[in-house]
Parts: sequence; C-alpha cells; structure tokens
Amino acid sequence: MQDQDTRAAAGRAFRTLVAAAAAISMALGPAAFGAAAKPAQRPIGAAAVDGPRLLAADAEPGTWMASGRTYSEQRYSPLTGINKANVKTLGLAWYGDIDTERGQESTPVVVDGALYITTAWSKVKAYDAKTGAKLWDYDPKVDPANGAVACCDVVNRGVAAWKGKIYLGALDGRLIALDGKTGKVAWSVQTTDPKQPYTITQVPRIVKGLVIIGNAGAEYTCRGYVSAYDAATGKLKWRFYTVPAAPGDPTNTPQLKSALKTWNGDFWKYGGGGTAWDTILYDPKTDLIYFGTGNGLSWSQEIRSPGGGDNLFVSSVIAVKATTGQYAWHFQEVPGDEWDYDVTNPLMTADLKIGGKLRHVLMQAPKTGFFYVWDAATGKLISAEKFAPANWASKIDIKTGRPVENPDVRYTDEKAAIVQPAPLGAHNWHPMAYSPKTGLVYIPVTESSTGFQSAKPGTFQLKDRVYNTATVSFSDKITELYGKPGAPARGNIRSYLEAYDPVRQKEVWRAPDKDYGAHGAMVTASDLVFSGDWSGNFNAFDARTGQKLWSAPTQADVVAAPSTYTIGGEQYVALLVGARGLPPGQARTNPLSANNSRLLVYKLNASATLPQTPIAGSVAGKVLDPPLLTGTNEQVIDGEGAYGRFCSGCHGAGGTADKSIPDLRYSPSLRNLTTWNSIVLDGARADKGMVSFKKVLAEGQAEAIYHYIVSQANKTKAAQEASSKK
Repeated sequence: MQDQDTRAAAGRAFRTLVAAAAAISMALGPAAFGAAAKPAQRPIGAAAVDGPRLLAADAEPGTWMASGRTYSEQRYSPLTGINKANVKTLGLAWYGDIDTERGQESTPVVVDGALYITTAWSKVKAYDAKTGAKLWDYDPKVDPANGAVACCDVVNRGVAAWKGKIYLGALDGRLIALDGKTGKVAWSVQTTDPKQPYTITQVPRIVKGLVIIGNAGAEYTCRGYVSAYDAATGKLKWRFYTVPAAPGDPTNTPQLKSALKTWNGDFWKYGGGGTAWDTILYDPKTDLIYFGTGNGLSWSQEIRSPGGGDNLFVSSVIAVKATTGQYAWHFQEVPGDEWDYDVTNPLMTADLKIGGKLRHVLMQAPKTGFFYVWDAATGKLISAEKFAPANWASKIDIKTGRPVENPDVRYTDEKAAIVQPAPLGAHNWHPMAYSPKTGLVYIPVTESSTGFQSAKPGTFQLKDRVYNTATVSFSDKITELYGKPGAPARGNIRSYLEAYDPVRQKEVWRAPDKDYGAHGAMVTASDLVFSGDWSGNFNAFDARTGQKLWSAPTQADVVAAPSTYTIGGEQYVALLVGARGLPPGQARTNPLSANNSRLLVYKLNASATLPQTPIAGSVAGKVLDPPLLTGTNEQVIDGEGAYGRFCSGCHGAGGTADKSIPDLRYSPSLRNLTTWNSIVLDGARADKGMVSFKKVLAEGQAEAIYHYIVSQANKTKAAQEASSKK
C-alpha cells in the first residue's frame, strides 16, 4: 500500500505541475513557440534548473535545459523562427576553437544565457550564448592512463544543469559538481573503484534532486551498476547492480539472486559486464528511471557462461523507481548476447496513437537493428520490427519478447559466424530525435557486418586493463564464410539518416551519407531536421520528405547532435564538431586541434566565416603512404592476433578505424619502427591518451603489430590503386 500511496502522490504532483505548465504556455501565447519566448531574467550562468522548470520546458522553448531538452529525450524543439522558407539564409554567428582533438560528442546545454559543453578528456566550457565570449573553462585533469581503458575514445557526451550547478561525469569515474557561473568545483565524488578499469562518458541525469550516473568497462573486468547521488552534497543514495556477483555476495538483490540461475560457471571472475554506459531517462508520468545495459564479459558466451543461458541482465532495458532505485521491470532484448549488442542506446518516451488508442510508450532503436516500442509503465512489448538490415534474428516474437535467432550466428572456438549488424550496431549512442508533429523518429543508421570466433577456452587468460572479449574477428574460418555466395559485405557498408514511423514500423525516407559515419540529430516544430555528417557538412532536411534544404561546411567530421535556443528574439543552432581524422580533402585550420574540433553557432543572416588558411605542415585529407612490408609472415600472423587482443577495441578491427581513434594504416609512425616503439612501448603520446603498453605486451609483440599494420596498409593501398584503374 505504501508504494501505491507514494505513486498516487507522485501522480497528483505531476498533474499539478503539468497544469501549471499549460497555464504558463497559454499565458505566453503562440509567440512562446516561435523565436520570441521570454523566460524570467536570471544572471548569466545561473543554471537555475529544477524539476518544475524542466516539466514546463515547452513554456520556455528558447532554452535547452538538458542534453535531450526535456525528460522525454525527444530532442524536439518547439521553435519555428528558423523554418523551411528562411533556412537557406542560416549563417555562422560565432565559433570557438576546441583544445582537444579526439571525438567531440557533447550536445550544448543552453540555459540562463550560458551555453555549456564538454569536450574530449572530460573538459567543460561555458560561453555567453549570444556573443560566444568564453565565461570559464574547467579541466578535471584526467590521468592520460585512463585513455588506455576507454573502449571507445576519451569522449564525453555532455553536462546536466541543476539549481545553480553544472554536473560532469569524468572519464576517470568521478562525478563533479561545478558552479554554473564560475566553473569552480562545488563537490566531487569517486563513483567507481579506481583500481578497476571503469570509465564514464555519459551525461548525468538529475531527477528529484538525485544525480543518476552509470559507467563503462564491460570489455575489461567490470561489473555494471547505476548510482544516484544527492545533487546538493554528492552523498550516495542508492545503487543498482545490473548483473549478479558470486553466490552469497551481499549486493545480490532478490532480482539478482534469480538472475544467477541464468548464468553458468564462475562468470563473476571476469566481472560480468552489463555496464550502463549511455542512456538514462526519467519519465514523470510513471515516476520511473529507465536505462540500458551492455554486453556480458567476456563477449564469448563459451568463455563467460559455458553451456549458455540468458545471462540476465545483460543487453536489457531496466526500469527502477526514481527515488529508491528499486526494481520495477526489465526487458532483455538479446538473451545470452555474444555480439556486443549493448542496448545502452538512446531511449525516449512519447504518446502514440496505436490501434486507435493513445499509448504512453518507451522507444528505442538499438544496435540490433530492431525498433522497439513498449508500454512505458509495464514494459509490455507493443511492437518490434527491423529498421535496418540484420541477419542475427529473423524477427521478435511479440508474445515472448524474445528474438527468433538465426542459429548460424552463434559461434565457438571451432565454429565461426558472420553477424550483421557488427558490434558498433545499426544505431549506436548517436542521438535520435522524434517530432510529435510528423510522428517520425529520425535515426542515424549504419550498416556493417563482422566475423566472430571464440578464443579456445583452455587458452584464454584474463588480463588486467586490456580487452577480454575472448573473441577473434579474423581467422581462416571467418574468411571462408565471407567467400560464400550471399555473404554480406565485410566491415562498414553504408550510413544514412532514416525517418522512421514507430506506429506503422516503417521507413518513410532516408538521406544517404556520401562518407560513412553516424551523426546525431535534432528536429524542430518548423519541420526541420538538423544533422551533420562525415563529409564535413552541417545539414537541414525537410522532416516530412528528407529533402536537403541547407548545408554549411564545418571543416570537421560531425558525430554530435545539435541544440537550438533563442537570445534577444533570435533563434540560434549550436553544434560541436570533430571526430576521427578530417573529411576528405580538408586541411587543418585550427591551431588547437588537428581534427578541427570547434563549437559552431548559427543564426539567420549571419556572416562569420571559418579560417581558410591551412596550418603549416598540415595535410589535406588522408594520404595512404605505407613503407614496404619487411616483416615475416609469422610476424604478421602473430601481429594480427596481438592487435585484435590489445588494439582493435580503440583502433578498429583489422586495422581499419571505426571509432574516433586514429586509423593506424595512415600513421606517419609506420615509417620508422623506432618511432612506433617509442609510442607503443615508451608512452611518447601518453599525454594524448596513448599510454605505454610495455607491461601488457610480450617481447616482440609491438614489432609484430607494427608489421601487421604495415601489411594491412599496403593491402588497402593496392585495393585503392586497383579501384582507380577501373
């Protein structure tokens, strides 16, 4: 009865707040949803965000108070000042050079006149949202050694604002509260065991005065959990572990004791995995917090859980009560996952008319290629269909919620498999957006495939601070499978922005990318979808047809999602740019970062320009110019295995970069083995995150990896030359 009373009280409070928000919206009139919304005057940097203000966010459409703008995480703006008729006049208002050159994944948060972003290495920057004047910088001074255990680069996806403070989850596991006006530290807590290879790259979410944060590290030796801290003091309030520990461990809740039955062997010795490394969503209507969990540890189920099992709660969506963290429900999307099909991808809530009835739903387009719609209160599956090519399962059984698996995609040390999508998924962390006007979800989609084979159970050895996936992605058996008729293309295939109808479960349109790579999206009430690309452009599309209406050069690859806001009656669009390398043919123009990382802010009829003079010594685009292969066949083979174990998690399978880390085939260090060893063994680039691997590599492995990459680079060069002669 107590839970029912609590929920009833929460429901009454929510209805009261919604009514108040509606009254505010009516009082402001239609102008509130154009370019001239006028929130209460507060000092720049006040960051005066709280629950009622977030609930009434549509009454302040000119602010972007949270990474996803509202609790629903729809990334939909009611602003209409920039529209289809005038978007062609959108120009650069101001920009700020960024002093880190890794992936930039943060969505700008804009509130009370200040714009806040995070950059690579967990740095925070605050700007005057109108003029671009820098208000303050904060550097948490993360030890570069943490870069070695950041599976997917030293990125950060943004901040949360709450009652005068800005909250950051730092790469080294700290949760930090900063003064919104000055950037000075209010408090800092270590949310992870520093002895374990945990990292944090996600955006904290703040609910009822609690800061909710997860972590990453499921490829190493980590056990996943989500924590809630008091926003005022940093005191831990609750923690929810996502996978069980050893039998008898005091952290095993009743749910985890039950989950133990779905595992085999001594899996806890590996850590278990199941980290909640990206999406966290709070729904005021249900008073629940939702988050997704990642892969089990190791990836190979033959190693981590001999004999199989569902391995709860890996690759699951979990709902917990907001104030206590008490379990409410879960839905496992990939039972016994062994393909790195994390379902930590963005979640969003919406009200959809399904079968003639308005339903309050939770939605996700995860790595797996299936678009899920659930009842937000109960977790009951409403629908699930493919939004992208996928061979690992034919469909999702609506009655059971389980995938109908293709038996050929399960692998062992003796049996290889080709799986589509590959581990980076059909949709990864890159923000999607939903428009209640069009009823469409805008998803950044990538198509890819990869091969899997397990390490031999008797030979696999768990190691500290390196990938422990217990898989190989290149082998004779995998190559043989790719040579069979009907096999998908290997590696990255194509990418595009897809408009998807979640009610009919159908694609409506797609905008293909010229160059492969995913990129976040935002949609506005004027039926404009904004998204960048890996060709170095920022684009606006017609939300109903997919027609490109505007494009501007960014001089950088784009992965982050934009936000939009108003200052002085003018609408602005802000975007953080910068990822792996540079777009084809683009020279370096930023003296602070080799990949032209910048904050770009646009408005109508603005005329600022980016620098056009290349930095001395920079090279336009990538030039593949490897030395001749001098290593033996045995060294190349040994190097392939060592690369897959120690390097591929960051630098990409087969030496082909697929994340924000440099593509080693193009590295100038290939021209000199001594230079290579100074980086790999001596830590010459430790300040950039490439720490020494001397303690984990056996004698001769660094040189073997070098010869393997030289071999891969020469193969790629030969393929490019052959293609150019056709």
